[in-house]
Amino acid sequence: MNLAVIGSGGREHAICYKLKQSPKIKKLICIPGNAGTEKIAENIKEDISDFDALYKIIKKQNVDIVIIGPELPLVKGLVDYLSEKKVRVFGPDKFASQLEGSKAFMKNLCKKNNIPTANYGVFNNFDDASNFIKKHGVPIVVKADGLAAGKGVSVCKSIEEALKNTKEILNGKFKSSNQVVIEEFLEGEELSYFVIVDKNSCLFFGSAQDHKRVGEGDTGPNTGGMGAYSPPPLLTAQLENKINKKIIKPTLKFMKDLGHPYKGFLYAGLMIKNGEPYLIEYNIRMGDPECQVLMMRLNTDLLEIIDLATKDKLGNLKIKWSNKNSITIVLCAKGYPSNYIKNSEIKNLFNISSDENNQIFHAGTYLKNNKTYSIGGRVLNVTSSSESLVKARNNSLKNITKINWADGFFRKDIGWRVINDK
Repeated sequence: MNLAVIGSGGREHAICYKLKQSPKIKKLICIPGNAGTEKIAENIKEDISDFDALYKIIKKQNVDIVIIGPELPLVKGLVDYLSEKKVRVFGPDKFASQLEGSKAFMKNLCKKNNIPTANYGVFNNFDDASNFIKKHGVPIVVKADGLAAGKGVSVCKSIEEALKNTKEILNGKFKSSNQVVIEEFLEGEELSYFVIVDKNSCLFFGSAQDHKRVGEGDTGPNTGGMGAYSPPPLLTAQLENKINKKIIKPTLKFMKDLGHPYKGFLYAGLMIKNGEPYLIEYNIRMGDPECQVLMMRLNTDLLEIIDLATKDKLGNLKIKWSNKNSITIVLCAKGYPSNYIKNSEIKNLFNISSDENNQIFHAGTYLKNNKTYSIGGRVLNVTSSSESLVKARNNSLKNITKINWADGFFRKDIGWRVINDK
């Protein structure tokens, strides 16, 4: 089969890495891809918001299935566009993509279906938002309603900070947002929970713990994710039962009742407080960097999974996972998540051996004259698997030391909650 993966990040490199292992793959293309995907797939440069151009490539390359990695083309309706042209595509339609594309849509869904989530208000008027903030006090969470590339959420510790962030969002800081969602701050431990869904079935697709804050000990501003590990000991059978019963099943039933059954990867960002799950956000695709550790642990042929999902036959499948612990540490460009260094050469990647336990998934990179350069804020995902999480982390840290990239930085404490408990 011929497959096309849409996207250019670490998530897409990890998906390509796993697809490449399938004996059923004839041709694998990545649009537009990065320096990492270029070594295992055919990169085709194209603007992924230009649906007509994407369709021309898909037809020319005789693509059987399209996998959409990032959220933006999903929210803009790429699935609807390709489906109308009879292209087999994996991902949710434009309506269902509101689960991530509009935080207000997601929160209102929670309210209608009694899904546990933080108390909240949705505002397009600064005075109303200001009254809500002053009434509820701090800490308080201020969110842009629409997509904001992982930078639209602020945990505010003062009223002044909350008012400032609210005003910025309402004044158009993020083009996708003309309203703001303000919610209570929930104390607890974060958990990323994944399912894969077709019209008839929903299967568990792994769990992980992400580290959003830029600084060690979970300090500093939020990022797109500084690292992740899987599986998290936090997820017990009892907790998983609660997540499915209180959050996942009511969501999927509601979407089906609205006439837009959810299809694709669904990622629930959860806060676990006193053994109870609360929905913080939905993502309509695989997480990044969670995807990187899950692809290392997945033992079932990913192409087979996607193939059955696009045929609404997931119920015939049992997905198998490795018992190993996997960790990824994100090597970022200095200055991230603010203004960061670009176009810096990364010289020592050949020093790292790649095997089933060690991979470097590229995110913000490109190749020029056979040299690798940085272009994004999150540049490389240095990923390792081992029987213990401590060993996996040590392996990743050793590999980062070998890369020795002067313009990069990283968190040394990914997995700190679990590793420090041992």
